[in-house]
Amino acid sequence: MDPVELHVTISRPREAVFAYLEDVTNHAEFLDHFMVDWHLTREDPVGLGAGARFRFLAPLQRFPWGDLTFIEVERPWRIVAAGRTGKYTRVRTRAVWQLDAAGEDATRVSLAVASEPKLRSDRLLELVAGRGWARRRFGRGLRRLRSILEEDEARGRRPTLSGGARQPASQFRFDPDRFEPNP
Repeated sequence: MDPVELHVTISRPREAVFAYLEDVTNHAEFLDHFMVDWHLTREDPVGLGAGARFRFLAPLQRFPWGDLTFIEVERPWRIVAAGRTGKYTRVRTRAVWQLDAAGEDATRVSLAVASEPKLRSDRLLELVAGRGWARRRFGRGLRRLRSILEEDEARGRRPTLSGGARQPASQFRFDPDRFEPNP
């Protein structure tokens, strides 16, 4: 699919918008109308390497799971996320967030989303639920992003961390005084 390019102007400083977008858990708040069941892929959800797995609510989608990982994070103006979706995760995806100052306390957020289907069947599915579907869904997501940042609108559900409890949530505490090495 050729890139879908969308823009929105947010009445917040660029650094504040970037700090919000750099945390992958926040993406679930404004994209949860078509990306649901978010799970983080690592403990630290901020910056380079942060990622998540989610399920798309798309028409005719038999394999709705996808993922994304931040592969470039250039503070405070650019975030690039790469991912995969579709059957056997063979459809490569890319999203590029570009933040430009649009005045003293305003930021112009540009989003370019593209996918690279591998097989003819994947390309046929994109004809049904491709550019138009992506433009509508991501456009609504950008409008929700603006309302969240400008009006501090109600927040959605936060993603969970895949794999269960992590430190310091687990009850294990290493006590070196009680440690007995194996003979």
